[in-house]
Amino acid sequence: MVHFFIKYLFYCLLFCIPFNIWADTPVFMIKIQNHLFIPSEIIIPENTKVKLVIDNVDDTDEEFESHDLNREKVIIARRKGIIFIGPLAPGEYPFEGEFFPKTAQGKIIVMSAE
Repeated sequence: MVHFFIKYLFYCLLFCIPFNIWADTPVFMIKIQNHLFIPSEIIIPENTKVKLVIDNVDDTDEEFESHDLNREKVIIARRKGIIFIGPLAPGEYPFEGEFFPKTAQGKIIVMSAE
């Protein structure tokens, strides 16, 4: 009987969790093509957590790297990667591809709501 109660309590708590907590997270798409980030500039609102979906259509891996954003992630060739950033203060946050830093460059521009 105790086992049943614990199981029941577990499922009650599980279904009380709001599964849409990430539903309001804005999503921004970036493509890696010919060792370039496309688009190379993304404008996001201040104080907002956002999801970057990075689609590497090249035949080579690339690493999304940003010291200002404190993010690093290898995006395997012909695959997608997801990076969450923010909330951020207004300003510019550069990023680059570590494997092709001369061409794979971009920046996140955080705009004030005013």
